[in-house]
Amino acid sequence: MATPWRRLHRRRVYENPWIAVDEDIVELPSGAQGLYGVVHCGSCVGMLPFVDADHVLLVQQFRYIAGHDTWEMPTGGVHDDESIEAAAQRELAEEAGVQAGRLTPLTSYATSKSVVDETAHLFLAHDLTPAAARPDDTENLRVRTIPFTDVLDMVLSGEIIDSMTIIAVMWADRLRRSTT
Repeated sequence: MATPWRRLHRRRVYENPWIAVDEDIVELPSGAQGLYGVVHCGSCVGMLPFVDADHVLLVQQFRYIAGHDTWEMPTGGVHDDESIEAAAQRELAEEAGVQAGRLTPLTSYATSKSVVDETAHLFLAHDLTPAAARPDDTENLRVRTIPFTDVLDMVLSGEIIDSMTIIAVMWADRLRRSTT
């Protein structure tokens, strides 16, 4: 295996409350030097909330990058001072107006393996109870209860484009199939 890349210098070129962008000078295994950009986002959470065994809550919101409204499960960033589970409960309340009596971890994964430093932590949310919805100022959300089979069809048809939602729905489908 080749010698790993080595960072020679890092310069912060941009930062806001949600992301930071660094420009690294790296030495490649060949000895050559190169420039590499890294976007730091931290950790995020996504929860697929089951209202009952056959229905889930999805939120619809305008996504600036997509340029249109998208359907997705509640998702959001983890604050510096909170646990992954606390962030999941906070985001459920903020976006869907519910709390989970039970969070079942599904998986954690790198949302991008090349230039974005972000880890997503996915959960199934069960035993939902009402909570005060408190969307962020940038969020104008529509919450809808949808049959899980319809959500699976939305994933398979490409209507749902959010990777966190796609992965959680596919995991949930696999788990449902393994118990039947």
